[in-house]
Amino acid sequence: MRDRREFRTAVRATAALLCAGVLFGCTTAGPDAAAPAPKRTAKPTPSPTPTSLWDVSPASVAAVGDSVTRAFDACAILADCPEVSWATGTDTAVNSLALRLLGPEKVATRSWNLARTGARMAELPEQMAGAAAEKPELVTVMMGANDACRPTPELMTPVADFRFSFETALARLRAGAPKAQVYVSSVPDLKHLWSTGRVSPAGLRVWKLGICGSMLADAEDLGPAAERRRTRVRERVVAYNEVLREVCAGDERCRYDGGAVFGFRFDGGQLSPWDWFHPSRDGQARLAELAYRRITKE
Repeated sequence: MRDRREFRTAVRATAALLCAGVLFGCTTAGPDAAAPAPKRTAKPTPSPTPTSLWDVSPASVAAVGDSVTRAFDACAILADCPEVSWATGTDTAVNSLALRLLGPEKVATRSWNLARTGARMAELPEQMAGAAAEKPELVTVMMGANDACRPTPELMTPVADFRFSFETALARLRAGAPKAQVYVSSVPDLKHLWSTGRVSPAGLRVWKLGICGSMLADAEDLGPAAERRRTRVRERVVAYNEVLREVCAGDERCRYDGGAVFGFRFDGGQLSPWDWFHPSRDGQARLAELAYRRITKE
């Protein structure tokens, strides 16, 4: 993605266009504005007793990653909304992984969201060190989309560098929290996001501001050169996911999602109405469900 400050300026310039759609209630809150208070009108639906291949259900959860785990653009334009995060959110409508595993009484005090919007894999070792300091029993990882989402394919993170950073991150975690379980989500299929959003006039307008240029630039161009570019990005995402699988397989306390997130077919209702790229509240809820199923039913 382009520098977040450039993105913020550009999106504000077209916010009026997005707010014109009667289907979406818009706000002009900036990325540093306080996110809306989570609704607590109902208790989450009780989850069945876990039958995980892990010994016991974890009593604490730390989340590391990027804007998806921060629920960027899920509640308001250009703002993180961690209360609806798939990993550690408190919103009962999303029913996050932490909420399912810990319950509403403990999720606020026994979970930590250490992800950062805009982060790439090179930052994961630092985030993992921060997670290890909390001594969590489970750490969720969702990282890699920003390594592929660069202004051009040439700027994508090399696969070898991606591997080195992920291996280093797991080593940092093991140095401080050797018994922590790790759940690793696959990188989403960016080409599927393109194929979903390109049919939306609103999505096309926002993408022209420079979101994930390697995949989404010239989104209406169906020519062979554009198709080769998109295929190149998708192949890099596939390579990243293979790294996640291989490195995770070498750690007996690490579980990869088996490509569940990569294979999930997000539709328009599960994408943010402000950028047609990040998950909406409903998209976050789907990610939470995918993670819970993989953790408790493998």
